[in-house]
Amino acid sequence: MTSIASTPLPPAGLRRRTVGALLGTALTLGLTFGAAAPAAVQAGEIRVVTSGGFSAAYDQLVPLYEQATGHKVVTERGASIGNAPDSIPSRMARGEQFDVIILADSALDKLAAEGKVQPGSRVDLGRSMIGLSVRKGTPKPDISTVEALKQTLLNAKSVAYSASASGTYLSNELFPRLGVAEQMKTKATKIFSERVGAVVLRGDAELGFQQVSELLPFKELDFVGPLPDEVQQRVFFSAGLAVGARDPEAARHLIRYLASPAAAGIVRSTGMEPAAAAR
Repeated sequence: MTSIASTPLPPAGLRRRTVGALLGTALTLGLTFGAAAPAAVQAGEIRVVTSGGFSAAYDQLVPLYEQATGHKVVTERGASIGNAPDSIPSRMARGEQFDVIILADSALDKLAAEGKVQPGSRVDLGRSMIGLSVRKGTPKPDISTVEALKQTLLNAKSVAYSASASGTYLSNELFPRLGVAEQMKTKATKIFSERVGAVVLRGDAELGFQQVSELLPFKELDFVGPLPDEVQQRVFFSAGLAVGARDPEAARHLIRYLASPAAAGIVRSTGMEPAAAAR
């Protein structure tokens, strides 16, 4: 299995070309997709709420978009699912207003069914996998096979997992499938409103499971690798247009930019598969 963490960064020249392509894409997408080009539209404010799965790519792409278009992107964050006060479903239930919503595909579809996301506006941005990280200087456990993963969980003193999409899969499906659900009740903790990597970094958990794209930014941790293919969950993170968006055209333009081929290199560098390549 190829380690995502071992993927080398592109050379400086390639990074510069990528940035140039992204800036050009942001400027020309309006014409490409049949809408008004940004230069012909008054710069505005686009309100976005995004879950953590796409955040690493988003945080690199949005400043380039703002630079190229003059639009200002205002960002809020929350989990894809769950009832934490800052989760995206909780925000939407309170009536918070956004233009673009980015989260796990099934959660976005649910919001659309509830009338909070415009039907047919979903655009897949990237597909993520679940991985494991540990503190530097501690042994890297073996999760290369399903049996090794099971034994690692049984041997662990403490485990942290997300309260969002990846953690729901672990607690509701994977732990029972591996036959370790009972043991996990006493050693596994669901983490709300915080990234799992931060919990592991503090030493509050020995093992940390979350979307790979949310673990890799913690350079102080050792990324062990993704779950074995047989028990892996691959989830699309997708963007949709919120019902009541103040500037729907600007919001659509931002979504098209995030999903564009020019953005694929940055999306891939954060541990996700760009949507176009994942299909």
